[in-house]
Amino acid sequence: MNRLMPAPAGLPAMSPGDVDKVGKLEGFLGQLDQVAIATTHHFHAGLYARTIRIPAGVIITGALIKIPTLLILSGHATVFIGDDSLDLQGYHVLPGHAGRKQVFLAHVDTDLTMVFASQASTVEEAEAEFTDETDNLGSRRQNENLIIEGR
Repeated sequence: MNRLMPAPAGLPAMSPGDVDKVGKLEGFLGQLDQVAIATTHHFHAGLYARTIRIPAGVIITGALIKIPTLLILSGHATVFIGDDSLDLQGYHVLPGHAGRKQVFLAHVDTDLTMVFASQASTVEEAEAEFTDETDNLGSRRQNENLIIEGR
């Protein structure tokens, strides 16, 4: 039997004040020693997916996301979502709304994969689709990228 289930609340859009809080934290964290985090990029069937692994004990801030996406989390992390935070353990597929800028604190090594429909043919084009903060992306600052094309 198939049942239609409502999607979990997921990752909501954040208020400008909450986005500003994340930006201030980002400025503080940028002054600390940085952990290299590799990004794997997949292009297939009109989808773009980017995966990172956050090592246990590491806190990261994300770019301001301007489009809806899906976020797949596998591991254990606390995620700041505005007025609240989520403690996510295990495997989760979360709808992510436009207008969010998350903070993730990994309690164990945690994998994050963001997926969205895209006709981009390069990483740079895909990144420009989901954020205007491309210069702040780890994939732009580090040379640890793996690109997989399965078109």
